Amino acid sequence: MTRKGKWLVGLGIAALLVGAAWFAVLRFVPSDEELARRASVELEKQLGVKVRVGALHWRLLPSPAVVIEDAATDQPQPILIKKLTAYPDLFALWQRRIKIDRADLEGAVIPQLSLRGLGSGREKEETAATEELPLARFVFRDVTWISRRGIAVVYEGEVDFDPAWRPRKAALRRPGVTPATDLTLTRQGQDDRWATRIRVGGGTADGEVRLDFRAGGRMHLEGTLKPQGIEVESALAAFNRRSVIAGKASGNTTLSANGDTVGELAQSLHTQTPFTMGKSTLLRFDLDKAVRTAGKEHDGQTPLDSVTGQLDTQNTPQGMVVTYTHLKAASGSLTASGEAKIANRQIEAEFAVDLVDGIVGVPLTVSGPLDKVKISMPSGAIAGAVVGTAVLPGVGTAIGARIGATLGKIFSPGPATPASAPPPAARAAKPAKAR
Repeated sequence: MTRKGKWLVGLGIAALLVGAAWFAVLRFVPSDEELARRASVELEKQLGVKVRVGALHWRLLPSPAVVIEDAATDQPQPILIKKLTAYPDLFALWQRRIKIDRADLEGAVIPQLSLRGLGSGREKEETAATEELPLARFVFRDVTWISRRGIAVVYEGEVDFDPAWRPRKAALRRPGVTPATDLTLTRQGQDDRWATRIRVGGGTADGEVRLDFRAGGRMHLEGTLKPQGIEVESALAAFNRRSVIAGKASGNTTLSANGDTVGELAQSLHTQTPFTMGKSTLLRFDLDKAVRTAGKEHDGQTPLDSVTGQLDTQNTPQGMVVTYTHLKAASGSLTASGEAKIANRQIEAEFAVDLVDGIVGVPLTVSGPLDKVKISMPSGAIAGAVVGTAVLPGVGTAIGARIGATLGKIFSPGPATPASAPPPAARAAKPAKAR
């Protein structure tokens, strides 16, 4: 056989091999239409809502991948996926099993309100018990989370999974934010425990979280964190929120949650944090001016020597409820103590302010929308304090202030507080009720 004939035979064999391989790909790899059909059926089954997919196709180079573009849920505020690239396990694909080595999400918008009710078609028992690893690594960039109040925050990060959807290592970051704001979870062996590393507001909040399965497969999450040196104003600004106070806080946090699904865990999350702050500033509120003008003026700031108290947060299907108890702030010869509750961007708080020009126990009420709070103070409290000072200095001042505040409530009652948001009961510093 001539050299030319050998080359032709070689090319023919190569062509046959390529043809056979291409036939195998066509035989065993689903078409774009089949992929779209499977994706639509599976997504609707898992999410419980219809999903529109702008484009879905195979990409063979530089490595085989499935690319989904411009996907959106059929909801009033749709969840949008700009581009999702999945790299399948070819051996599993050959066996007609869906297994993804890696998935890259580039651009998404996730409204919190649109997550309610999603996943109702999933079987929690299958999710919890499976030993399959359907996804090994998930990387996401430019993902915008929109809170129920319309606050948009962009995140990026990655998750490496163990079987049964257990994160082996996970990272969540706020790109472009200074100081660095991020969360890292690292699984401890094969236990359902994760070391937690948090950087925010120039400080840290490290600790550990644990997940337990109880009767009926119900999940219980608990953990502890130790916030240290966190600048509160900077920490909240990292998530596009405004703080009412500037200063560094430290404390100890315990957290817990219960639920049948991850979504239920998130909705039931409860935290408790006794905290302390040193030198700090009460922003956009002059406490001394508020007391002197009986609440008519309060614009300005209040320098504080120290602040202590306990912060509780409780996630609910209607949003987070924030409660402050055992609050005590000191600023020179002035101190204030009391409690506050914030829900649905409404605040209800009661404080007692001591030692302002010798007046003791002056009650101060803060209520209304957070962006337009109303400050009130019974005028009788100050008059009563003055009388008490004249009759019996010291103790008489406190008694007079409390009697004056009580008379003010009797003869000038304010509007009834809605049952859904009762004002917190002040502690020892609260004026006594008339009997």
